[in-house]
Amino acid sequence: MHNQKIWHEKLYNNLGQYFLIDQLLYENKTPYHEVKIFKNSIMGKIMTIDGVVQTTEKDEFIYHEMLTHVPIFSHESIKKVLIIGGGDGGILREVCRHMNIESITMVEIDLNIISLCKKYFPNHSKNAYNDSRLKLIIDDASIFIKNTKKKFDLIISDSTDPIGCGKKLFSLEFYSNCKKRLVKNGIFVSQNGVFFLQKKEILLTYKKLKKYFYDVQFYQAHVPTYYGGTMLFCWGTDHKAWRKINFKDLKLKIKNKQLYFNYYNAKIHMNSFNLPQYILNTLDKS
Repeated sequence: MHNQKIWHEKLYNNLGQYFLIDQLLYENKTPYHEVKIFKNSIMGKIMTIDGVVQTTEKDEFIYHEMLTHVPIFSHESIKKVLIIGGGDGGILREVCRHMNIESITMVEIDLNIISLCKKYFPNHSKNAYNDSRLKLIIDDASIFIKNTKKKFDLIISDSTDPIGCGKKLFSLEFYSNCKKRLVKNGIFVSQNGVFFLQKKEILLTYKKLKKYFYDVQFYQAHVPTYYGGTMLFCWGTDHKAWRKINFKDLKLKIKNKQLYFNYYNAKIHMNSFNLPQYILNTLDKS
């Protein structure tokens, strides 16, 4: 063990998680990111971008199921989906499981991430890139969303943290453009980090989204890979009823689709919007 290298996450200055690198599989700089992929005996293969853990083989299903199925099952009829980022293919894999969805547009800035994840994380996408409903666009999503004329029922922003080229995907302009590209009563969701350590960023998102959406909330999941406790996903829509879905109706929806999950279920869906009091206290004051 003393010959193994230790990798330390750089997201927070004064604390963070460490991983033992059992085997380094890839390390290089793309035009946009510094990427490292390595094996760890507990979490399997891990991909880091710019010194921050992005995904692991072991627990990716929690993040990808929650960011995808909460909005899809909340809405009555999602037909057109836009995925922003998500180069590892996990969100795409989960979206593709819904056969009633007619078109999926995915905008990823870095083709290298897609290629690397197809090679090192094939189970993330499970051949979803071959789905005939997919239109893959390699572009800066902030530019795409500004210029496109297409409208979507659901926009899922699966971006890196608000650092580097991911910063634009947390801006007022980006949220405004996302709102414009949603159909009436469409839903916008995004990963928003760990509240306990990224409170400032989450509060900024909350204030910005409230300018454009009638119903702005956060829902939660516990993803072991993301250090610091409760991970939040932001939720923006003008239709409050989507969040107030009836439990029996939701259970029936899931049953009728004959989809099976490792984390997501009807009770998790309903309860994920029930946040710890310290988070509610902070949001109430903002």
